[in-house]
Amino acid sequence: MNNVGKNIKKLRRDTGMTQDQLAERLNVTRQAISNWETGKTQPDIETLSNLAECFEVTVEELIYERTTQSGGVNVVIGKTTEKGIDSGVAVGIAMAVVISYTKWHSIAWAIFHGFLNWGYVIYYAIKY
Repeated sequence: MNNVGKNIKKLRRDTGMTQDQLAERLNVTRQAISNWETGKTQPDIETLSNLAECFEVTVEELIYERTTQSGGVNVVIGKTTEKGIDSGVAVGIAMAVVISYTKWHSIAWAIFHGFLNWGYVIYYAIKY
């Protein structure tokens, strides 16, 4: 099931609506609602807008995920992206250590540059 489908299902259940009731409000079939919720198909742009209006959320909240704490949009990063970021940081640190050791032939410089790389990661994470 995709994020949009999960969010439609969650919002529908939170409002106490059945698939039939939601289908009637949107002038679609119950099977269309079921297909969206299971991820077999996706609603088109106009239907997304109608769904958002029906659930009193923005289209962005419907596509991503609604937060209850701040009322904003919580963009969910998939596990693939998280692993990609973790792998990128690990590869960057490993490269900094190897290049530093190769250039200066000192494990101390290699460790220093490994820590320095973390400084860059933290700087860019805060900046963006």
